[in-house]
Amino acid sequence: MGYVAVTGGQEAIEASLQHLSYERLKDGKFIDVQALKATMRGFLDQVMSESSLYSENLAALAMKQSEGNVEEAVFLLRAHRSTLPRLYYSTVTDAREMFVQRRISASFKDIPGGQILGASHDYLHRLLDFSLMEETEADVLAKKSEFEQMEVPEKSSLPLDHLPKVMDYLRNEGLINEFPLNDEEPDDVTKESLTFPSSRSERLQILTRGQTGAINSLGYAGLRGYGSSHPNVGEVRVGYQPIHIALDDDEDEYYIGSIKLTEVESFIPVNVSENGKEVLEFDIGYGACFGQNETKAIAMSILDHALENPENTPIHDEEFVLLQVDTVESTGFISHLKLPHYVTFQSKLEQVRKIKREGVPNE
Repeated sequence: MGYVAVTGGQEAIEASLQHLSYERLKDGKFIDVQALKATMRGFLDQVMSESSLYSENLAALAMKQSEGNVEEAVFLLRAHRSTLPRLYYSTVTDAREMFVQRRISASFKDIPGGQILGASHDYLHRLLDFSLMEETEADVLAKKSEFEQMEVPEKSSLPLDHLPKVMDYLRNEGLINEFPLNDEEPDDVTKESLTFPSSRSERLQILTRGQTGAINSLGYAGLRGYGSSHPNVGEVRVGYQPIHIALDDDEDEYYIGSIKLTEVESFIPVNVSENGKEVLEFDIGYGACFGQNETKAIAMSILDHALENPENTPIHDEEFVLLQVDTVESTGFISHLKLPHYVTFQSKLEQVRKIKREGVPNE
């Protein structure tokens, strides 16, 4: 359940809300929702991922209303999402059909279609750019025009909307196991409460909706020895994924738009017994989330594999992982500690006073 404050003197609450509004406006400045949408890609993508609602306009509005508080923005967007009707379910989509903007592999230098670096902070010097403090609209337009007139040094040898998966080549060599197609309808964690043991579809939904910092921290814990899923990143791809729906009793699919998506497939080496010998094979860890959210998707792939292979370590424990990473649940539960607990605390306090008055009994 999500916790939210519901008690307090009405006049005091109204004054607090007026003070909150004043704090946002006291410097006489404001930021346009469209400006947030255009300039805060990372923030926007994180909010959409954790709220599991793909709407750049609504995410930007939530960011403005929350004054940059990610937890509050996600809470707002999830609350709004719960009021919307669900008209259709999309059909199964394949990232091989993604219009790729960025695609890299840390496992192979040469991949069909080539490494596509795209837009990334990975290649920046992590130094403050003080020129941004004086940036003007003219500077923005000049940089925009300069990039749009650049000559592309080298184009991909394959169409960007039909790039094969790196994993396909390992599979063709027989280095990754083939599994029968699982076309069971996935569970929906937004309609049914999570129960244990959970299905993989439930786990992937919880992870992609999970708090970005929590997912990254648990993935990092796995790398440090609190789990046995240490991957090589086979492929990171970022781009626009086409989405289709099928109407009732209609075999045709209808294209309704595309979403920006990050998908990660990691290769995890595992030892298996074969004919009485230990041999090395590769398992797959999978991660996907809205927007360009690469670190989270990689950490998600670590946790996906860990939860598929239970062990006696924290990140292999599905209850430990899945019940802690949800943004609204975790922040809401902690925030509820600010609500009045007068009765329970006074009861404990009276017990302590009584013990102090009567003295500690001799053992």
